[in-house]
Amino acid sequence: MEIEEDVSSDEEEIMLLEDQIAKSRKNYNQIPTLRHYYKDLRYSGKTRILAAVSLYRVFCRLMDLGNLSLPAEYPGASPNETLIIKWLRSQFDAYRSDLLGMLNVSTSADEQSSLLTLLMRLLQHQSDTLGEHFDHTHRSMGVIVGTMIQSYRQESIRREFVEKYVQTYDDVRYYTLAYLTVLVGNPGVDLGNIISMLALLEPGTGEKKRMDVFYQKAINQKANNVRAHKKLAQDLWLGILRSPLSKAQRKSILNIMTTHVVPWFIQIELLMDFLTDSFNAGGSTSLVALSGLFHLMQEKNLDYPQFYPKLYSLLTTDVLHSKHRSRFFRLLDTFLSSTHLPAALVASFIKRLARLTLTAPPTAIIFVVPWIYNLLKNHPSCTFMIHRKPEDSDYTESEGMDDPFNMAESDPMKSKAIDSSLWEIHTLQSHYHPNVATMAKIISEQFTKQAYNLEDFLDHSYSSMLDAELSKDIKKPPVVEHEIPKKIFLENPDPAQEDRHNPTVVVYFARLRLSNNEATKQTAACQARRLLLTSDAAQLPQKAVQQL
Repeated sequence: MEIEEDVSSDEEEIMLLEDQIAKSRKNYNQIPTLRHYYKDLRYSGKTRILAAVSLYRVFCRLMDLGNLSLPAEYPGASPNETLIIKWLRSQFDAYRSDLLGMLNVSTSADEQSSLLTLLMRLLQHQSDTLGEHFDHTHRSMGVIVGTMIQSYRQESIRREFVEKYVQTYDDVRYYTLAYLTVLVGNPGVDLGNIISMLALLEPGTGEKKRMDVFYQKAINQKANNVRAHKKLAQDLWLGILRSPLSKAQRKSILNIMTTHVVPWFIQIELLMDFLTDSFNAGGSTSLVALSGLFHLMQEKNLDYPQFYPKLYSLLTTDVLHSKHRSRFFRLLDTFLSSTHLPAALVASFIKRLARLTLTAPPTAIIFVVPWIYNLLKNHPSCTFMIHRKPEDSDYTESEGMDDPFNMAESDPMKSKAIDSSLWEIHTLQSHYHPNVATMAKIISEQFTKQAYNLEDFLDHSYSSMLDAELSKDIKKPPVVEHEIPKKIFLENPDPAQEDRHNPTVVVYFARLRLSNNEATKQTAACQARRLLLTSDAAQLPQKAVQQL
């Protein structure tokens, strides 16, 4: 109760001080007292914001009365009047600096929102009262934008500023872009915060019939010129792209390239160097650079002769485990959709991905196989890779043949994939995961099905595959072993006797018992018999010997 009474008394004191300042000039000395309320951290956040709002109303009244708009030494002004005007201006500048400082250090989203609203309304009121005498350039709004850019804790307030002001008012957007263009050239500026702010800004679509202005009394005609906005944004982005960027910053730009960067550019070809350098960087950076680079090739006829060899080099084990996997395969499907591509090139992509599926997770294999199926339907000249009969007279079924495909070849036109076969897909038909095994069998069937919709497979994860299995209706309850055996095949559970048995033979017996594949059973049985000849049969499990 005592704390609530103290808060209530503080609020009453603030309101009383504001009322006294409004009634008489003799009480102007109470302005520093009000400043003390929001500067002193011992007061609650609510009390501090209330003091800041009260001072906002005080200075708005002073601006309306002309006390802050008159020259310090206007004709006929007495020395006392001049002194009062200078002192009020110093208090006003200090008040605005205090608000900026509070915005910079505040960690409360509600407090940040209130401070931003006060600063923007104060700026607008200055413009309305001073008119043409107000500095209607990027510098006036720049102090607010600069404060939000400097702090790493301002993500929520940057979003609010963009959505509430930059996206709404043409002149605010113009001045913000102008200030950020200047700010990018300063050393030590946090480019990550600038990039995150620009990622929130939706590009303009065209000329507007009516301006939405923040400064009502001083309209800047450039603010209604979409080309002027684009010119500023283009210069801003070029300044960012030419700056030393970290890998994370480069990837964040590439992720928004086609949606938030390219639409601002008047000369889109200026992005070519950045995109080609990013594409040549390799790894995940190359993956996210694909969409922007392809956009330039499609829209501006960018000539990039090494595009497909570089794209081919991205097909590594990592790509099937990458978080950008779905995005990459959507683009890859577009890149290889043309029926005018050489059969040797398409065959290399098919074969390389087929080889990668041997070590890929089930969530990746489940969409690679339909992708290969679709590609074979679009390029019938590659369908003989499904089952190629050996022409070598030295070929024997027991020894097999060498695969002519060269996985290490970087040029897809020289990999000899066109002379190989898709034995990897046949291998997947014995995959441990039933969904993968079933999907792999589509290659062995007649190609009468329509092309698969890859969107049905691209976003599969372990979670979605598990949910699908759990949601299935169980037609036949599985056999469950209620008693978990302590040992496999070993009759004597005594740990002291464990070393008496040949562990290698025990492993083969385990494979023999647990495997559902007939070929695997036969192989394990042969290897176990061979080892029995060199082992002490008396030390081996009797049940295992009987199985042989």
